[in-house]
Amino acid sequence: MYEALGDLSLDLFRAFETAARLRSFTAAAVELGTTQPAISQQIKRLEEQLGTRLFDRIYRGIELTEAGATLFEQVQEGLQSIDAGLSAISTQHQHEVLQVATDFAFAAYWLMPRLHRFHQANPQVDVSLVTSERSHTMLRSDIDVAVLFGDGRFKQGTSHWLFSEEVFPVCSPLLLKEQAAPLPLAALLEMPLLHLRGENSSHWFDWSGVFRELGIATPPAPGQLRFDNYTLLIQAAIGGQGVAIGWRHLVDNLLAQGLLCRPISETVMSRYGYYVVLPQRKRRAALIQRFVDWLMLEQASSAQSLTGMALPSIAV
Repeated sequence: MYEALGDLSLDLFRAFETAARLRSFTAAAVELGTTQPAISQQIKRLEEQLGTRLFDRIYRGIELTEAGATLFEQVQEGLQSIDAGLSAISTQHQHEVLQVATDFAFAAYWLMPRLHRFHQANPQVDVSLVTSERSHTMLRSDIDVAVLFGDGRFKQGTSHWLFSEEVFPVCSPLLLKEQAAPLPLAALLEMPLLHLRGENSSHWFDWSGVFRELGIATPPAPGQLRFDNYTLLIQAAIGGQGVAIGWRHLVDNLLAQGLLCRPISETVMSRYGYYVVLPQRKRRAALIQRFVDWLMLEQASSAQSLTGMALPSIAV
C-alpha cells in the first residue's frame, strides 16, 4: 500500500506545499520557521527522489512545472485532510486552551463581559488572554488569534475587520452635579481632563487630537492626573476625578450601566478600528475559526444594541 510514497518524508511535502502556495522559498521559510537555504535543500531532495523538476527558477521567483502543479494539488489536499483529522481528534479528546492576544483595555471592557457566552457554547475550550497596553508589535509563537487596534495592515498575520471606533468625552454623572447633559462644547475647557501617557506613539486619540477634530482652537488643559493604563484612567473617570476620552466599544457597557455619561453630544470618528488578526499557522484551524465566528456574532450584537442608545440619566 502507498508504494509511490517510498521513504519520502512528510517534512518534504510540507516544505513543497508551503513554497508552492506562497510561490517563494523565502516566504515558505518564514512561515515554517526555518531558513531559505533549508527549504531549497528540501525541495532539491524531493525533486531528486521523484526524479523530476517541480519548480522552474525564474527571475525573482519560482513557478510550478506541470509535474509540480499536479503534485501540489494532491499534496495540499492530503495535508488538509491530515490537519482536519488532527483537529477532530484534538477537539474530541482534549480540553484545549486558545491563546488570544489583545490590548488590556479591550480585554477588560469588551471581551471579558462577553466571554462567558463563548464558554457556555464551548465548555471544552479555555481562553488564555495575553494582554499588553494597546500594542502587540510582536506576537508570541503560541498565539492562536489576536484582536488588535490599527488600520488593518498588520505584519503579525492576516487581518479581518471587527469594528470601527469613535471617541467622545465621558465622565461620571457625579462630576456634572445638577447640570443637564448635553453641555455646550465649550464646557470641556472648564472641566478637569484625564490624560493617557504614550498616546502619540499609538493610533489612539489624545486630547489635542480630540480638540482639533471637534474644532476647539484652545489647547486642552494639561490636567493633574496622567495614566499609562487606560483601565485606571476609566476608573478615575468613574470615580468623578475628571473627563476621559471614551472609546465607544470600550465604554458602552459603562454608559448603559450609568457609571459614565457623555457630558457633550459631539463625537469623533477614528480612522482606525479593531481587527481580528490570524497568525500564519495551520494547526487548530477549526477551533480558531469557531472563536472568530463568535467574535463576529458578538460584534453584530454589540452594534445592534448601540443603535439609538440614549444617554444615561445624570440625576444625582
